[in-house]
Amino acid sequence: MDFLVNLLIDWGLPGMFIAAFLAGSFFPFSSEAVMVTLIATGIPSFELFICASIGNILGGMFNYCVGRRGNEAWMHKYLRLPPKKLNKGIQQVRRYGMWAGLLSWIPILGSVITVAMGYLRLNVYYSLISMGVGKTIRYYIVMAFMMGLMDSVSELLN
Repeated sequence: MDFLVNLLIDWGLPGMFIAAFLAGSFFPFSSEAVMVTLIATGIPSFELFICASIGNILGGMFNYCVGRRGNEAWMHKYLRLPPKKLNKGIQQVRRYGMWAGLLSWIPILGSVITVAMGYLRLNVYYSLISMGVGKTIRYYIVMAFMMGLMDSVSELLN
């Protein structure tokens, strides 16, 4: 995993996009390590924020498409979504509809929600919007926290 993280860091903004895509999909990956390192290298935070948000949203839409195309047996086998977890995601999406997409940023649960949104064939545009809002807010908070943390460390060192 360290090799992949270092490779994505070397790629800069495209690496951030790929890391965020992986993190937004059902692949187990965290984009924060790539983001922290790229911030430290001086890449403008706004550009990182845009690449991360778009990549993460597209990762969620990838899950949506997998859910829309798959059947439950296929999702259990290939996505390794236990029936209990998938059923919980489906119940949440049935209960909250497209608003469940606002929680798509939550690790593990977010992937289940986005797959369930596709499986239940929620409107793709509404799903995109709700996922987009949730994932963009997440990266805004992560970026603000990291920038504040880096400013604090910089002040301590000076």
